[in-house]
Amino acid sequence: MTDADGDLLALLYAPAPSGDRPYRLVVLLHGAGGSARQGLDLLLPVADAHHLLLVAPQAAASSWDLIVEGFGIDVRRIDGLLESVFAGYPIRDVVLGGFSDGASYALSLGLTNGDLVTGVVAFSPGFAAPMVTHGQPRVFVSHGVDDRVLPVDVCSRRLVPRLHDLGYDVTYHEFTGGHEIPPEVRDAAATWLETLP
Repeated sequence: MTDADGDLLALLYAPAPSGDRPYRLVVLLHGAGGSARQGLDLLLPVADAHHLLLVAPQAAASSWDLIVEGFGIDVRRIDGLLESVFAGYPIRDVVLGGFSDGASYALSLGLTNGDLVTGVVAFSPGFAAPMVTHGQPRVFVSHGVDDRVLPVDVCSRRLVPRLHDLGYDVTYHEFTGGHEIPPEVRDAAATWLETLP
C-alpha cells in the first residue's frame, strides 16, 4: 500500500478467503527504527492458521508520532488504511498489536479507542499513554525478563498491574529472554486472539 508519491504506507497480508468467514484485522506496529516488514513479521507465521488479516503501517518518522509529539500523522495514516481495508475485505473486528515502541503505541491507541478495538497485543511495551480511555479492550502483554532495551521491572511489571487496577482484562507472559518475541510467545498471542469475543 503506497501513497500518491509511491512511498510505502503499509504492507498487507490476507489469508485465502474461507467462504463468507470474515477476517480478524490485526494492525501491527513496528519498533523504533523498524519497518513495516518487521511489523508484518510479528504475526505472519500464524496468520493463515488463525485467519488474521494483517496490516503493518510504516511510521512517518523513525518511530510513532506519540513517542515524539502526540497523536498526529501516524494516526491519520492508520485511519486511512483502516478505511481502505474495510472497503476491500469482510472484517469481524480490529486488534492493535506491536513490538517495543510499536507495542506502546498500540496500547495507547487501543485504550483510547477501546470502543472500536477488541484487543491489544503488546510485545515488550515501554508504556501506555492514552489521551482518554473508552471501552474495555482485552490486552495481551509479553516481556523478556532479560530485556536490556526496555527492562521488565520498569516497564511491564509496572504497566500490567496498573492496567489491572483500571479494570482491564490482561493476560501477561514473562519469558526467559531479551528484547524479542520467541515463537512460543507468538503462538501464545495467536491462541489468545482466538479467545476474543
